[in-house]
Amino acid sequence: MNLLIRWALNALALWLTVQIGVGVSIAQPGLGPLLIAALVVGLVNAVVRPVMVILTLPVTIVTFGLFLLVVNGLALALASVLSPLEVAGFWGAVLGALVLSVISALLSRLFRDTPS
Repeated sequence: MNLLIRWALNALALWLTVQIGVGVSIAQPGLGPLLIAALVVGLVNAVVRPVMVILTLPVTIVTFGLFLLVVNGLALALASVLSPLEVAGFWGAVLGALVLSVISALLSRLFRDTPS
């Protein structure tokens, strides 16, 4: 999938998550802050989250993978520090990350590349 299309889909998923109102909001209105927040969330998920997953692997194994919800919430909270994204507390970050990942997965599935 083209990188720009994936970025646009992630921005759409982030916008939908904000509209649902699960504890995630954008500090400034407009498309620019939304695109910046989507870029930062993507970079945090690509760079920082894998390191967090490896460091928390023993806890993740003991909790049968449920601790990954916490890791995703911490990644979203970190992205909120670095972007115009605002998260309402720890559980807002966990719930927001869960909703964002479900919406992003659905959109990626809907707009996936078809083999030619």
